[in-house]
Amino acid sequence: MPETSLWPIRPAGWAVRFLPKSLFSPIPCLSALLSGVPLLWLLCLLLSVVAASQSMAQPADHSQPHALDGQAHHHNHASAGENEWEGSRQGIAYSEFNHHLAGVFLLLIGLGEVRQALGWRFLAWTRALLPGALIIAGVLLLIWSDHDAWPVGSMTVAQTFGGHDPEVLQHKVYGILALVVGTVEWSRRVGWSKHALWAAPLPLFAIVGGLMLFGHSHGDHPTAQKIVLHHVMMGTMAITAGSSKLISGWRSRHLLAERSYWDLLWASLVVAIGLQLLIYSE
Repeated sequence: MPETSLWPIRPAGWAVRFLPKSLFSPIPCLSALLSGVPLLWLLCLLLSVVAASQSMAQPADHSQPHALDGQAHHHNHASAGENEWEGSRQGIAYSEFNHHLAGVFLLLIGLGEVRQALGWRFLAWTRALLPGALIIAGVLLLIWSDHDAWPVGSMTVAQTFGGHDPEVLQHKVYGILALVVGTVEWSRRVGWSKHALWAAPLPLFAIVGGLMLFGHSHGDHPTAQKIVLHHVMMGTMAITAGSSKLISGWRSRHLLAERSYWDLLWASLVVAIGLQLLIYSE
């Protein structure tokens, strides 16, 4: 049973552990199918890393002139000064700091989720790490995700959220989603929102966020291929983590299972993404 209070005295539902496991076993073929999902995602991760590594090994083709510069395929910063930001010392430092800070938040979230997945009774307050970190990260993304975007840069609100720069828009969307999901999870974990559907936004956020990483671009960055590799790995792990969390929720509702290795897989992947963000470099 999920914990629904920040200060629980005793988790409910412990008595079902003494009942025969066969009462709660899924259909054999479905169980076999679900047990193979981690291996499938691990294979996808390895294939994505190989594909990204091959793309990094291919030299960029500079033989064709940039006929579309300043048009749809150009990185949409308004001025030449803004174009020089990508790949500059200041731009790299700004981007790396933001990624490292996100890594700290994800690492805190992951460690709190590991405690819950293992069923440890102590440090119950760490369940507040996930919603708290998501809310703070969402606020930081909305304000400081990009130096040239609203509210700290020269771009207006319409330019920031109107798709003037796809990279900026994705960062702001991440911030909004983090705020919404963090608020929902806080409500769930203090027992205000008890319906099972409120558990869906968190894993869906991980899956959607992972998919968005596959299309996330830093424009005309000198190390663009290296950044693509980072994003492909993080995106694959995020999709795997979200899928694991969905399966865990399904098991807890339909099989009366308190915990499963799907919870631990979810938590471990969140920790892994946090560690990767901490070593992120351009």
